[in-house]
Amino acid sequence: MDPFSQLIFTISVTSFLTFQWLFHKVSPWMSMRISPGFLGLSDKQQVEWNSRGDPTLVKINVAITTGYLISDLLLIFYYWKAIGDKFFVVHHLAALYAYYYVLGQGMLPYFANFRLLAEFSTPCVNQRWFFEVLGYPKSSRPNMANGVAMAVVFFMVRIAVMPVYYSRMCAVYGTEAFYLVAWGGRVAWICSSICLDIMNIMWMHKIARGCYKVLRSASQSKAGTPQENGKTD
Repeated sequence: MDPFSQLIFTISVTSFLTFQWLFHKVSPWMSMRISPGFLGLSDKQQVEWNSRGDPTLVKINVAITTGYLISDLLLIFYYWKAIGDKFFVVHHLAALYAYYYVLGQGMLPYFANFRLLAEFSTPCVNQRWFFEVLGYPKSSRPNMANGVAMAVVFFMVRIAVMPVYYSRMCAVYGTEAFYLVAWGGRVAWICSSICLDIMNIMWMHKIARGCYKVLRSASQSKAGTPQENGKTD
């Protein structure tokens, strides 16, 4: 990964972790001291309370991602025969549709930043492609190490977080603030999330199967080596 990409990745990761920390730690701690009435709020109201605030940094984060998605989408269309993939097109369009409401309307910044957690898996996914085009065998140690890392990270940041994400969504659903969001914004939020996560589950299944096959093949090869050596002896 080149230095600029590392910088962008670091900024994205730092931004996400910062806002998670602000939401879960700083906001409740400050709210209890500044406004005693905070403790009397329901769980739904506290979730909404902690998720509010100035989304300027979140918008910058989302703006960087939006620029990348548009650029990548144009490249996919232009070089369709080489890198065209309908699932990536659906993924990018769903994300851009939702990000329009974040950047244009200032809606749902917390949930938009939460979705960017998925990009933790991108370096491993890209590295897999680099190994493939460089001719590394699937059973090579670098490829296997990256494959296992990709499967683990992809599961952690795209699958394991789903219960947390959708529990937050359910906590906000039906509240007064929920209905203050325009109908289009609600559709973008809910439908885009479901669409993206369906694809994440499909990709996770594919990654897990591939990882299992490679590891199983490698273990069988190692198990067969002593037997072969025994025959030669």
